[in-house]
Amino acid sequence: MAQDAPVTIGMRELQVGQRARICTVGAAGELGRRIRDMGLVPGTDIAIIGRAPLRDPVALRLKAFTLTLRNSEADFITVTPL
Repeated sequence: MAQDAPVTIGMRELQVGQRARICTVGAAGELGRRIRDMGLVPGTDIAIIGRAPLRDPVALRLKAFTLTLRNSEADFITVTPL
């Protein structure tokens, strides 16, 4: 019996209160390094805890801290909703 592959979506598609696990970080170069340095690496669980009134930036909770990320940066990250 074949297992269905987990559904992956862009981080920007997550709603406030939703949890997910990071699958890929598609940014290269300096931006990719900066995103990974913030702890956004594949396998990390995140939770969306808020959005600014115009939906940018997004506030994430990961590990033991809160992080804000611009949508233009979140577009490089794919996640699997939990």
